[in-house]
Amino acid sequence: MKFMLLTAAAVASLIPAAAMAQDEGATSTRRIEPYVGVMGGVDNYDSETGKEGIPPVGYKGRMVEGVAGVNYNVAGPLVVGVEGTASKGISGDIDWEYGVAGRAGIKAGKDSLIFGKVGYRWVNFDALGPDSPDFHGTTYGAGIELSPADMGGSAQSSNIRLRVQADTFGNFRSIRPMAGVVAKF
Repeated sequence: MKFMLLTAAAVASLIPAAAMAQDEGATSTRRIEPYVGVMGGVDNYDSETGKEGIPPVGYKGRMVEGVAGVNYNVAGPLVVGVEGTASKGISGDIDWEYGVAGRAGIKAGKDSLIFGKVGYRWVNFDALGPDSPDFHGTTYGAGIELSPADMGGSAQSSNIRLRVQADTFGNFRSIRPMAGVVAKF
């Protein structure tokens, strides 16, 4: 029930942002936009075993993540893309996480982006020892990339965006808030 309420709130928050997207975005040309970024955050797993087989001990950890991807401006404010990630645990139970995801988003304001993503992630837990298997499953997430152009800057766009997102793993067995900086080219 809690998940349904959070999902409804997230969807409702996208409606005003889509309405705020400027009309000039509708005339923009289609183009490919590669990006890279660095993020940090935490990952907290449930204490229940899901189909991924993760032991039911409530693993958690802080991590740093590298992100690389490409966006494609489809039409107007609509953007689709794909990204890959690699994360290293810096404290706690998680050793490595890596994955790939497809993204869809809506440009808002001058140059910001609100997005959702679906993908697949592999996780290795430090707590299980050096030869432990990787656990894997579907991942879902949503976030926003804020451009300095929309935070009071006079430029129409910026190559730097501040990114905040939250992901979940498997059958909603984890919560993974992350924040960082993304540079687009």
